[in-house]
Amino acid sequence: MATSRLDDPTPPAPIPRSFTDYVKSFGPGFVVILTWLGSGDILSAGISGGNYGYALMWAMVFALLMRFFFVTTIAKYQLCNPHGEGVLDGLVRLHRWYAPFLLVVAVIVAHINGTYMVAGVGEIMVELTGAGREWQWALVWVVVGLVIIFRPVYARVEWVFKGFMVLMTVSLLGTAIWVGPDLAGILKGVLTFQLPATQGPFGAMVVAMAMVGAVGGSLMNLVYPYFLEQKGWRGPAYRRVQTYDFMLAMGAMILFNLAVWTLGAELVHAGGSRIGTLDDLTGLLGIVLGNGGRLLFFLGLFGAVYTSLLGCGLGLGCLASHAYRRWRTPEAPPTDHRLHPVYRLVAVWTLVSPLVWVFTERADFVRLTLLVNTLMVVLIPALAGGLWWITASPRLIGPRYRNRWWENLLMGFLFVLALWGAVESVKSAAEMLD
Repeated sequence: MATSRLDDPTPPAPIPRSFTDYVKSFGPGFVVILTWLGSGDILSAGISGGNYGYALMWAMVFALLMRFFFVTTIAKYQLCNPHGEGVLDGLVRLHRWYAPFLLVVAVIVAHINGTYMVAGVGEIMVELTGAGREWQWALVWVVVGLVIIFRPVYARVEWVFKGFMVLMTVSLLGTAIWVGPDLAGILKGVLTFQLPATQGPFGAMVVAMAMVGAVGGSLMNLVYPYFLEQKGWRGPAYRRVQTYDFMLAMGAMILFNLAVWTLGAELVHAGGSRIGTLDDLTGLLGIVLGNGGRLLFFLGLFGAVYTSLLGCGLGLGCLASHAYRRWRTPEAPPTDHRLHPVYRLVAVWTLVSPLVWVFTERADFVRLTLLVNTLMVVLIPALAGGLWWITASPRLIGPRYRNRWWENLLMGFLFVLALWGAVESVKSAAEMLD
C-alpha cells in the first residue's frame, strides 16, 4: 500500500516553560477522560448510588487508581522509549499477533460501544426536547459526528471537548451541589469495602465489575497515545506537561463521578427507590429540583455520552489503522494514522453501524451499557500483561525509564487482579443475561 501521504506526522509542539504555557498546553488529558467518561461511568455511578447508597464507592476509587496507574504507564512508554515508537509497536515487539488481535478487538468494540452511545444520544435528546423519536435524533448527531471526526483537525477537536467539559461541570456538579452530598457517607463508602446484598435488577457484583470495566481499565486506555501524538507531544521532554495535564483531567473525572454518585445516593437510595431504567435515574430530579434541574442533568449526560462517541471514533480509528499497518507492514515508518483509509472505515463504522439497532428500537441503553463495560474487563489481562512486560524491559523502554521494583510489584498485583476480574466479569454478564 502506498504511503506517500502517511509519512508526515504532526510536528512537535512547543515545550512549556511557564505556568501560562502549561495551562495553554493542556488538552489531551481532557479529550481522553471525556472519551472514557461516557454513559458507562455515569450510569454505573448513578445506579450504584441509587441502589446501594455510598456502599460501593470504594470500587470507583479503586478503579480510578488502577486506571491512573495503567495510563501513566502507557504514557511513559509512549514518550520515553528509545525507539521513538508507540505503545502498540512495543506490544508487537513481544508478539506479532498483538497487531491483528487489537485490530479485530478495536472493530468489535467500536460497534458495541457505538451501539449503546448512539442509543443513549437519541434517548437523551428525546428527553431534552420532548419531540421526535430516538432514531431521528441519533441520525442527526451521527451526521454531526462524522463531520467532526472523518477528517479531524486536532486543535478543533480539543476545543469541542473543552466546551463539553464546561457544560458537564455546570450540569453535573451544579445538580450535585444543589442536592447536597453526605460527606460522612462518602468517607464510609470509600474506606469500608462493603459488597451489599442485591437491590434492584442489577446485582452488586455486576455493578462493581461494570465500574471496573468502565473506569478502571479497558481497550480505550490505548487510545491515549494517539491524542498525545496529535498534540505533538513526542519524547521525554513532554513527560512533565503530560503528567500535569493528565492529573488535572483525572481530578475532573473524579469530581464528575462523585457528583453523579451523590445524585443517585441522595435522590434515589435515600427515598427507598431503585434504578432499572434511565427514567428512574432522572425522575426524582424533576420532583426535587423541578423540570429545570432535570433538564440540566440531561445536558451533562448528553455531553458525557456524545464526547465518548466522538472519542471512540477518533481513538479506535487510529488504533485500528496503526494495528493494520503494523500487521501488514511490520517496519512501517511513523505516520499520522488519521490519513489511512482504515481510520476512516473504523470511524464511520463506530458511528454508523449502531444505527441498525437504533432503527429497530431494540437498544436498551442501561442494560447495554452495563453489559459492555462488564465484558470489557476480559481484555484487561492481555493488555496488563503486555504493558507490564514492555515497561519492565530495559531493552524495550530503556534502562533509564524501566519500572522500579515497586512499580513491577504493583503491575504484578494488577495483572493477577485482572485475571480474577476477567473470570468474575463473565459470571456477572451471564447473571445479567439470565
